Amino acid sequence: MIIDSHSHYDDTRFDGDREELLLGLKNQNIEKIINVGYNLESSKMAVKLANTYDFCYAAVGFHPSDAKDFTENEARKLIELTKDPKVVCWGEIGLDYHYDNINKEQQKAVFLHQMEIAKELKIPVAIHTRDAMADTIEIVKKCQTPGVFHCYSGSLEIAKELVKLGYYISFSGTVTYKNAKNVKEVAKWIPSDKYLIETDCPYLSPEPLRGTRNDSSNLKYTAQHIAELRNVSVEQVVRETNGNTKRLFGIV
Repeated sequence: MIIDSHSHYDDTRFDGDREELLLGLKNQNIEKIINVGYNLESSKMAVKLANTYDFCYAAVGFHPSDAKDFTENEARKLIELTKDPKVVCWGEIGLDYHYDNINKEQQKAVFLHQMEIAKELKIPVAIHTRDAMADTIEIVKKCQTPGVFHCYSGSLEIAKELVKLGYYISFSGTVTYKNAKNVKEVAKWIPSDKYLIETDCPYLSPEPLRGTRNDSSNLKYTAQHIAELRNVSVEQVVRETNGNTKRLFGIV
């Protein structure tokens, strides 16, 4: 039974079969899922799903792409959501410089503010970073609070620095891609008590399903590939990642 540490079942791509899919996950050897918000509305939906399905937990927060819409009013509403016992994480938050029409200073201010909120609430964070690792690490060092770098795509050297800072590294289906040499290198090296697995569904389906809508039933491919990279059994990968996920997010 595998835990999906980062999913987005509130996404519209699941509107046609969300309930059927979620109810069928236990038959696909999925023990638990964490549904992660990216703005206020998706965070509310994440909490609603967590309270509808006993195996589902929620994360609330503002993704960097939605940073322009983050206000103190939204922050207060998110803080109120964290009072729900099924909310186990603040996220996903971070920096994303991939596109040209972004405000880096605004993203950094919103990221730091959310890190400070999470630290005050004593809740772990799920961090998204794309084309912005240097600035992300700078902010993380300013306001260290427990958490995970989700869907890791950085170098081995940076992964070692993040682990030294106490962070977990999460691997998605991208670790199965042929050109993901850095991610494979990190997956081979990562200490057994510092890694998680995730889908980031409906995105990033692993091989051999790349390009299709992703869901938690595909985690077996990611676990199998990591097991091969680490020269251990799939059962060991599942046991380690499940334990790490439960420890980080305080779930049983």
